[in-house]
Amino acid sequence: MRFDVLTLFPEIFSGYQTQSLLKLAIDRGLTSVHLHNLRDWAVGKHRQVDDKPFGGGPGMLLMPGPVVEAVEAVQTADDAPPGRLLLMSPQGRRLDQPFVEDLATSERLLLLCGRYEGFDQRVVDLLQPEEVSIGDYVLNGGEVAAMTIIDAVVRLVPGVLGDETSNQEDSFSRAGRTLEYAQYTRPREYRGLEVPEVLLSGNHPEIAAWREADALRRTAERRGAAES
Repeated sequence: MRFDVLTLFPEIFSGYQTQSLLKLAIDRGLTSVHLHNLRDWAVGKHRQVDDKPFGGGPGMLLMPGPVVEAVEAVQTADDAPPGRLLLMSPQGRRLDQPFVEDLATSERLLLLCGRYEGFDQRVVDLLQPEEVSIGDYVLNGGEVAAMTIIDAVVRLVPGVLGDETSNQEDSFSRAGRTLEYAQYTRPREYRGLEVPEVLLSGNHPEIAAWREADALRRTAERRGAAES
């Protein structure tokens, strides 16, 4: 799995690539992250990438030229497949686990990060990216959203977690897309709170039934009202 991040601030990702799970995946050759500075495709003395919107309005927009030419150049570099182009946008499709699982089947993802008031519409019209949102709120830029996508996708790449069944018990990956059940470790009692007795019983069918019931209860309590 290859990730290409196109951004005005590649330095934001410098420490991110050294975090444990992603670093492990990179070290094992299971994934790679390539950073591209959009300003490298800007022209003129000041390498300008943004300008005021026609018709007035607050802020600045990313100009189409540097962005479109950057994406086209990256898509054709290194003899790699063009990949899926994702544009980080609060107007995009909401990221959820089924979408993450779909993205994880891709060989290559290009993540286009905006800044300021966003992109000139011709970026979208010409490149036809998949617009993706990580939630109904506005960030200062698309870099955090791109990191979120990388984090969610890379753990589904075969070999990254080691135990290929471990991510199947994650919230939203479970059957029925329920939240994950409560989990406990030692000590058996802490500040008057004890581990449920069934988890100590060694009776695996009963443990499985308890976990399924707890997952359903949590999902109803924490998501039911919001989704109904």
